[in-house]
Order: sequence, then structure tokens, then C-alpha cells
Amino acid sequence: MDKKDKANYKIGVIPGDGTGPEVVREGLKVLEAVSQARNFSYSLTHFDFGGEHYLKTGEVLPDSVLEELKTLDAIYLGAIGHPDVKPGILERGILLKIRFALDQYINLRPIKLYPGVWTPIKDKGPQDIDFVVVRENTEGFYVGEGEFIDKDTEKEVALQVSRNTYKGVARCVKFAFEYARKRNKEKKLTLCGKTNVLTYAFDLWQRVFDKISNNYSDIKKDYAHVDAICMWMIKNPEWFDVIVTDNMFGDIITDLGAMIQGGMGIAAGANLNPEGVSMFEPIGGSAPKYTGKNVINPLAAISAVMMMLEHLGQREAAKMIEDSIIKVTSTKLKSLSAGKMGYTTQEVGDLVVKHLD
Repeated sequence: MDKKDKANYKIGVIPGDGTGPEVVREGLKVLEAVSQARNFSYSLTHFDFGGEHYLKTGEVLPDSVLEELKTLDAIYLGAIGHPDVKPGILERGILLKIRFALDQYINLRPIKLYPGVWTPIKDKGPQDIDFVVVRENTEGFYVGEGEFIDKDTEKEVALQVSRNTYKGVARCVKFAFEYARKRNKEKKLTLCGKTNVLTYAFDLWQRVFDKISNNYSDIKKDYAHVDAICMWMIKNPEWFDVIVTDNMFGDIITDLGAMIQGGMGIAAGANLNPEGVSMFEPIGGSAPKYTGKNVINPLAAISAVMMMLEHLGQREAAKMIEDSIIKVTSTKLKSLSAGKMGYTTQEVGDLVVKHLD
């Protein structure tokens, strides 16, 4: 059964830390409006996990909640990160724990410049910046495998292992080929790696890429080292359609991508398990210095709702949201930066609702 055929979507909401609850509020406002316009229903379950909960209880994310998350159709996340909590505790205890436990093996990041949005790249516009990064999301350096030898001595050695499996690489690469075909733009897939230095990990990636490509004669194949990818994303972003890469390189180049599409205020991402439960989020973080000021840009969180609805099969609803965002960026906002938009957080959410057609 197609997800679209369901009468009621079960959506988990984790507002999280800092400005997360503020942008999630606007995303849910848009979700409510578009559900009425497109005549679909949903129910929300809120989960109060993040920095404040951890500081009060010492609890990060219990296993019982993971079991509950597995029963949902999607998860909508605001932001994770608290200035009074040591870096890594919340990120590993919530974000990575959910990604690994729910096997969300694809991180999907559209890099798309909307009309009216400023990009730091001179002489480039929306027609030039429109590609997608498919990042492997559960392997690589992020498995946390490694060790210290002779720690705190002058002989200390720190080892960090990037674990890549045939299964993990193959399912990511296959997803990327399928996505390039479904996207139907340039029908081109670029493998981003470092085969000249990381000769074990990316030998595997290249062999798997070449083997799977035999089943996709309609897709153009390409390869580039990660450093070249970074240069060309700035110089010739129009060269790219879909990029597939490992966890670490994907983490890096998607932040670069966020900057060329206008900044963290517009960038959203998806953590996908195509056969299970997926999670959708703005990628800008909790921005604690703006908490409670009603000045943070909610468009990334609203874009995450758009991605969630696309994944659930509500493509017309997702298209409505994107069209409305384009109207708002084209005609209303002075900037995407917090405090410089010309509108409050709440007013930007209202504008998106107002322009839903």
C-alpha cells in the first residue's frame, strides 16, 4: 500500500533545544493548513527530549521511546544542542541513536537556490544551483570505532576507524541511482570520494558504484575527489545533479551546499529508511542565542515538512509548500538571516500559510 493511501499519518515531534520549538511550531502550522487544503489527516505525538530534559533527569533517549518511534510513519525534529551540555552527549544520544536504531541509512540533502535568495557565488542563480546529495548515514567514521594508545603521553596514538560494508555502500549507491532516475533532471550521478588516498574504503565504493551502474544505462556516471567537489560546487554548481558519498564527506559538502543555497535558514534534510521510519529536520542547529526572540528563520523547518510529505506520498501538498516558500523568498523577505528578515518567526510562518494555493 502506498503511504498516500493511509487515512491518518502518525507523526512523532521532537522540538528539541534552543529555537527548535519555535521553528517546529511554524512547520506544524503549515502542516495543518496544507492538510486541510489537500484533505489528508494526521496525528501528532510529542516527545520532550533534549538538553533541558537531560539536565533535569540525566536521561537522554530511553530505549522504550525508540520502540515507540518505530511504530510511527515519520519523525519531525526541531534541533538538538544545548550550551550547558557537553558536545556529543545529545548528538550521539539522540540524533545518532535514532539514525542507527531505526536504520536511517540515507541522509538526503537538496541543495536548491530559490528565487530572491542571495548566494555568495557571483553570477550564479536558481538555474545553476539545484542538485541533491545522497549521504550514507549509518557507517563510516560515525560508528564510533577506535581507540587511544598510550593516552596522555608523548607517544599517544589516536585511531578512528571508518567502517564501510558492502551492504551499506550498495544500498546507498542503489538508492542514489534510483533517485537520479526519479528526479529526471540531468540523470547524472557523481560519486564523491578520495580513491587516491583512502585506498581501502573508496576502492570498495568505486567497485560497488561500477557494478551497480551496469543496471542503470540511462544514468550518466561520474567520479570526483572530495576536494575537487568542493571547488566545483563553488565554481560550477550547475555541473551536479545527484552526488553520492560516504558519511564524513557527505557531512562536509552538505554544509558547503547549505551556504551556496542561501544559508542554514533555508536548508532542510531527511534521514531516510526507505523501508521503515524516516526523520526530517532543519539542519541549522539549535541557535541558542536567538532562543525566545521570535527572530529565527523557520523556512528550513517548513522545508523539512515539505520533504516529509513528499516522502509520505503527498506530493501535491509538498509542491504547494515549495511554491509558497518561493513566493515568500521572492517577494517578502529582506534576508534569510535571523533578525534581518523584516518579519518575525511567526510572521514568516503566517506568510507561507497565506500563500498556499
